[in-house]
Amino acid sequence: MLRGAAGNAGRAYKQQLLDLLDVQAGQTVLDLGCGPGTDLPALADRVGDRGTVIGVDRDRAMLTRARERTDGLHRVEIREGDAHDLPIESGTVDRAKIDRVLMHVAEPADVLAQLHRVTRPGARIGLAEPDWDTLAVDAEDLETSRAFTRYTTEEAVRNATIGRSLARLAGQAGFRVETVLAAAPVFRDFQEADHTLGLGRNMQKAIDRGRVGRDRGHRWFSGLSAGPFYASFTLVSVICSR
Repeated sequence: MLRGAAGNAGRAYKQQLLDLLDVQAGQTVLDLGCGPGTDLPALADRVGDRGTVIGVDRDRAMLTRARERTDGLHRVEIREGDAHDLPIESGTVDRAKIDRVLMHVAEPADVLAQLHRVTRPGARIGLAEPDWDTLAVDAEDLETSRAFTRYTTEEAVRNATIGRSLARLAGQAGFRVETVLAAAPVFRDFQEADHTLGLGRNMQKAIDRGRVGRDRGHRWFSGLSAGPFYASFTLVSVICSR
């Protein structure tokens, strides 16, 4: 779910998260779960020549793309590693962000504990995660839309409601929560929503798992493509300090 942050909604929350992190020149910044390195050039620009940006991910294919994207940016370091055991020295990070990663990990609390370990006192941390229990897809067959959301929450995403828990988990990890924001990205274009939210892909999985009847699921998906289209969900951002 939520393959990328493309589109106006995605760009808006990402820009807000980066702005609230208040990255300063000369700082060390961690992008945990950096994926293909989409945010690394912007972070490198903010830390300047005296700063360091560290991108960590466990997916080697993503790391290859991140290295290609940051080729020539000498203050960017790409490291392979697990979020539960970060390859970073304790107390060395000034700013850290983790964006749509905790919903996939085995133990979100352990990952936040790692963030607490590697950040120094006074550090600032930005977290952003969706709450898939709030996924709303407009359709004449409302029950199938509800079944799709239930499948998403109960089976498709490991930690599907992590967004609503972010502030509590951050506090339990020892961070001081400063800001909690909720946005509701709206999709009016069916193709964009299908790509970003995985509507067709996940409906087929729901059918295969017996959560939705085959004919009913196919009719639902075909009806969405006929338009007009609407879908939305809640995306929660938390800014906290060490």
